[in-house]
Amino acid sequence: MHMQIKGTITYVNLVDGFWGIQGDDGMQYQPVGALPANFQQEGLRIQAQVSPHQDFSIFMWGQSVKVKKIELLQEK
Repeated sequence: MHMQIKGTITYVNLVDGFWGIQGDDGMQYQPVGALPANFQQEGLRIQAQVSPHQDFSIFMWGQSVKVKKIELLQEK
């Protein structure tokens, strides 16, 4: 199942830290694996196609998702 999300990239300073997505829908999304380097910027607005991922995580932050496609959000 794929979902379209819009949100803001945020650095989550837990354990070793990781880049997450704070969704416009109020949800927090934890990408499985690293985001591409050009998307590792605090406050960057994005839209992404993701799918839920059942993953054991030590972070306890947000829903684990696989990012299928990610792009900058062109807001007007």
